[in-house]
Amino acid sequence: METKDTPLPSGTEVVILSLLVCAAGESYGLNLVKRSDGRLKRGTVYVTLGRMEDKGFVSSRSDPAPDARLTGARRLYRITALGQRALAARQLATAHLAEGFVR
Repeated sequence: METKDTPLPSGTEVVILSLLVCAAGESYGLNLVKRSDGRLKRGTVYVTLGRMEDKGFVSSRSDPAPDARLTGARRLYRITALGQRALAARQLATAHLAEGFVR
């Protein structure tokens, strides 16, 4: 059986994964933008979340709005176990890289 290495998340993906960890549950894309202190932009967050879902880093579900005629269904995002492992691996790699600069 062939195994495939999971790529480390990008910087933007790390921001999203970290925010989802802090949310301790599900969050809307626009809520992630608001909580990111300018690190995420409204125009790219959903594209990035879609790519992350394709990679298995996040999962989502439709959450119908109270008045779906006006706003349509919204998506709630949650970090997956793979997303948690990828975030931990990226943080470890970053720590090791930083350690190399200190020496």
